[in-house]
Amino acid sequence: MRKARRRGRPAPLRWGGSIALAGVALAVVGGYLQFGDRAGAAAPATTAPDITATTTPPVPHHAPPATTRTVRPTPTRQPVARPGKPVRLTIPRLQVSAAVLGIATEQGALIPPSNPRKLGWWSGGAQPGARLGSAVITGHTVHTGGGAFDNLEQLQPGDTVSVTTSRGDLSYRVTTVTTYRKQALAKSAARVFDQTVQGRLVLITCEDWNGKVYLSNAVVIAQRTS
Repeated sequence: MRKARRRGRPAPLRWGGSIALAGVALAVVGGYLQFGDRAGAAAPATTAPDITATTTPPVPHHAPPATTRTVRPTPTRQPVARPGKPVRLTIPRLQVSAAVLGIATEQGALIPPSNPRKLGWWSGGAQPGARLGSAVITGHTVHTGGGAFDNLEQLQPGDTVSVTTSRGDLSYRVTTVTTYRKQALAKSAARVFDQTVQGRLVLITCEDWNGKVYLSNAVVIAQRTS
């Protein structure tokens, strides 16, 4: 059973250590970010019905009976979304739907948007949908509740994540959920944020509030499914 977060006075939370990302020394910062719209899961897609046409010609003496002809619609290929800048992230299991803004390093630190209803995508890394690289999206955690990524560590392999980009919608499936102590994440940074791997999504936030600071980071990795 997961130990409940200890409540206390909110304070900005900074991830320890430096994270090397594509040659950039990166100190990732946590803090306050609450999820935006509590949008429910998207309505289920409907299956197009068969189109059935019945022809009944005039029936002369000894004519064959009426015949039924089934015409199946020709499947149409959905256009494949190209890599693009993310504008919204949706996690059905967590009932999270949050706007995403591009963020850059500031004096070696990657800082999520100050607006507590938004997430940050590292614009120096891969775009969602790219063939190679880790598309990194980070968000603040509020230890008193209400943060977009408060429950990120509760995701499980197989859960879905959707990213709306400037060029279309992308679907991802969670493959790993890992909680790293800060020093462990610093040592694993090259692997976690690798920009040479097959294109994937990396979500990251703070975890394990001890009353003053967060001791760990939750990292979710997801692979594209469409």
